[in-house]
Amino acid sequence: MRILLIEDERRLSSVVKKGLTEEGFAVDTAFDGEEGQYLAESENYDLIILDIMLPKVDGLTVCKELRAKNIKTPILMLTAKTTVEDKAAGLDSGADDYLAKPFAFLELRSRIHALIRRSKQDPSPTLTIADLVLDPIRHKVTRDGKDISLTPKEFSVLEILLRHKDEVVTRTMIIEHVWDYNFDSMSNVVDVFIAQLRRKVDKGAKIQLIHTLHGVGYRVSKGI
Repeated sequence: MRILLIEDERRLSSVVKKGLTEEGFAVDTAFDGEEGQYLAESENYDLIILDIMLPKVDGLTVCKELRAKNIKTPILMLTAKTTVEDKAAGLDSGADDYLAKPFAFLELRSRIHALIRRSKQDPSPTLTIADLVLDPIRHKVTRDGKDISLTPKEFSVLEILLRHKDEVVTRTMIIEHVWDYNFDSMSNVVDVFIAQLRRKVDKGAKIQLIHTLHGVGYRVSKGI
């Protein structure tokens, strides 16, 4: 999943980005409201983490502008302000949730998963097809009840395929949601990761789940 982090405290931004990247998220960063708003309007994100106190344009204004332009990406507001009025102001601007600083990374991660799950109208945290089960919260994958060990990026590629099961997922869609803004779109890395997933997920299984549609993309389904 791809996240935009708009936070002017560079040390905090670096720590949060590192933690989320280790969890398998692709993270783009912006350090002021103007840059953050531009990225939010021009790129496709699964979630935006938005600080209120930002240079150039404050977070409340950014949030209002995005909602006015019908950008419905879930927004998690961050702030050092903790009064009820401050929380209400953030939610009234169009934010979906509110997290006060300082915060534990575990809580941030849990809220991110909850917001993404809610935005996709998926009441269950697990993604399944046939005997393959992926749990985004526990970061666990099993097939036929047996654990499958995946790297964070392999996990992310499989997750987007499962979130669109029985649908064609293009290389561009995978790149946009698994890698960050600076990724080289001409790289063949997506094909490499698909091959690795096939070895780990489909090898020895009676039903092959990961399919390539040459010139189109990939699909997770019970049949070709």
